[in-house]
This record gives sequence, structure tokens and C-alpha cells, in this order.
Amino acid sequence: MAFDGLKVLDFHAHFPTASWTKWAASWKQRLAERYGDENAHLLMEQSARDREEMRRLWGFAPPESEVHSDEEQAARWVADIEVKGVERVNFVTGGGNDNMAKIVRFYPDKFSGFAHHSLFSEDAPSELERAVEDLGLKGYKVIGSSQTRPIDDKFIYPVWEMAEKMRIPVIIHFGVLGGGGGSALDLRNMNPLTLWEVAKMFPKIPFVIPHFGAGYLRELLQLCWSCPNVYIDTSGSNRWMRWMPFEIDLQGLFRKVVETVGPDRLIFGSDSSYFPRGFSVIYLRKQLEVCHSIGLDEASIEKIFYKNAAKLLKLDA
Repeated sequence: MAFDGLKVLDFHAHFPTASWTKWAASWKQRLAERYGDENAHLLMEQSARDREEMRRLWGFAPPESEVHSDEEQAARWVADIEVKGVERVNFVTGGGNDNMAKIVRFYPDKFSGFAHHSLFSEDAPSELERAVEDLGLKGYKVIGSSQTRPIDDKFIYPVWEMAEKMRIPVIIHFGVLGGGGGSALDLRNMNPLTLWEVAKMFPKIPFVIPHFGAGYLRELLQLCWSCPNVYIDTSGSNRWMRWMPFEIDLQGLFRKVVETVGPDRLIFGSDSSYFPRGFSVIYLRKQLEVCHSIGLDEASIEKIFYKNAAKLLKLDA
């Protein structure tokens, strides 16, 4: 499968590790500590129903139940993206920093990966340095909506100082989490504007906000207006558009972002993870179709689907 010679780099995917069930159990435990066991169970069920509805709408098969080794999954990912015409994939999570580095080493010409350790741990700055300098990871992934303290807390400024020192991109998920509106542990961190002061204090860090802000488009555009070091990634189904108080579709979304933020700060991602779906090629097709329909030139399309991400990941170097 080819896209008229266009090179495609998926900036935002999740490696389906065998330890995923442990992460899910950990997240349920965090919900239980806040809302109680029964309510946590109901919240997880609600999220599962919403994800199932999303899969039906897009025609995706449910995630497989069979467990594969990381080496097997890496080989499947490479085979999948080669068939679907994707040059490279960047995994923002992968079972911890050491495991992520191991996965990248399987296919360094096809994979890159991000650190994704706890933001508020005492050793977060030194772990970020180790992940980049020793393990070769290319950036840092944070889920803002799941933090229990504000993302602009000065306690974590040493993390931002380290990211700035190493000139790495930081991707921070704001907005809704998962299905059914998700579950945020600090509502302030739902809003991308929480990053305003941090982005101003650390203007050399490229901060990437995925999913067009996941329901906070207005706030994200305001942040981008004020902070030229803030980028937007396009990843996922962007199903949050259904819940906006105004009419918007993917075409209108791309048009508004391109005319305000511009193509130099827009980055393609798929949010792909599990098999048998693999790389969500339907997201790529629809986003490419939209870019052509709003009249984007080839140079802008190349930036969005490859060059912007390659620059942040320092692939040319």
C-alpha cells in the first residue's frame, strides 16, 4: 500500500506489551482509592462499553486475548506497517523505559520510543536523563489527565529543566481519557491551558498535545497562540468531536488548526496499539483525504505526515 510516494511517520502509537493487563489493574486501583471499589468497577465498565461502541463505528475487531511476547509483537508491528505503507512508528508507551528501549532495539530503523515514567517521582529528572542518554529514547510522554497534582506544579520544574537541557519533545495528554469521557484525577489537568506557564518558562521544549486537545480545542488553540513551542498531534478517532457544543468534523478541525497554528506544528499520529487492528490505516486515509480536500499543498502534507515528527525525533541526525 502506498500513498503516492508520501513518507509517513506515526508519531503516537502504544506498544501492546504483555504487561498491559498489569497497567489496567493499576489504573483500576487508582480509581478505587479515589472513588471506592464498586464505583471504580462501574467506571471501568462504562469505559469498556464506550470503546466497544467506537470499535463498532470504525469496523475494528476487538483486541485479541492471546498473549504474545514483545519480540513477537515487534515483528508483527514491522510486518503490519510495511504492508500499510508506513515508514516508521514512534511508541509513546511500552511497558516502562527499559522495556521500551528493548523494543526499539529490535528494529531501530523502524521504531523509536519515549520515556513514560512517573512525572512526580523523586527521581523523575534523573530517570528522564537515563532514558534519553543511556537508553536512547527520544522524548517523554505524560498523561496530564491522570495526575493527582497540577501539571504546572513547581515541584516538577527539574523535569522540564532536564527535558530542555536534552532538547527532547514532551507529549502531554490533556482532555478526556479513554471511553465514556474517561476519568481524570485532577480536573485542572484536563485543560491544556494548565501548561501555559510551563510552556512560557521553558520555550525550548517542544510540547506536543495529542488528539487536538481531546475536547479542549478552544483552549488548545489559545495555548498555541501564546506559546509557539506547542505542537498538536492528530492521533486517534477524535471521537470527542461528537461532544462539542458546536458543529465540527474532521475537515473543519484540520482547516481551523492549519489556518491558526499552521502546518509546521501539526503532527500525524494514529494512537494505534492492539492486534488484530495493528496500525489504524483508516485514520491515515481519512486525514490525508481531509488535507487534500482543504487544499493543502504537498509540502505542507509532507510536514504533517513525516517531516515535523522526524525533526522533533532528530531522525536526520
